[in-house]
Amino acid sequence: MARYLGPKVKLSRKVGVPIADIPKHTAKRQLNPPGIHGYRGRRLRDYGIRLNEKQKLRFHYNVMEKQFRRTVDEAKRLKGNTGERLLELLERRLDNVVRRAGVVRTVWAARQMVAHGHVRVNGRKVDRPSFRVKVGDTITFKDKVHPLIRDNMESIVGHHVPEWLEFTPAELAIKVVAIPSSDQVPFDVNTNLIVEFYR
Repeated sequence: MARYLGPKVKLSRKVGVPIADIPKHTAKRQLNPPGIHGYRGRRLRDYGIRLNEKQKLRFHYNVMEKQFRRTVDEAKRLKGNTGERLLELLERRLDNVVRRAGVVRTVWAARQMVAHGHVRVNGRKVDRPSFRVKVGDTITFKDKVHPLIRDNMESIVGHHVPEWLEFTPAELAIKVVAIPSSDQVPFDVNTNLIVEFYR
């Protein structure tokens, strides 16, 4: 199945929570179920509840099912709580790091910036949004996108950069200073249900 290119607000309405932290998604009227009347008569069974929780996380990080399943399998192989390892692996994606630093408004814009080759990790161009950063990595941007980034930053004043990242606005440089923990993820999701879904 190809990547979803339709209206993103429809995804927020489908899962019942805003998957992006922008007014279009967080408006109260947008959280009604999709459809002309927002049909509310259905009651989800156990499978549907777990599926919905999994889709929330997938839509939030903009990953396809095959890629998400591989990440879940990798999280299962790592030591510790599988749900926490899953969130850690998803948070360390390059497109997500660019989004969390407040350089762009959404994960879709971050993905485009990375895919177009505007992002460098430790001085080398990286154009894979799924690239996983490590502690000590420094992320910088091509000079020609600096004006665009500064415009974006002005439009999202008050953005909170997570503690596991160190952002220097003057140089537009992001440094990964720690491994992200599940309580530092600004998205409410029940990872236990997701792990149960893939059993």
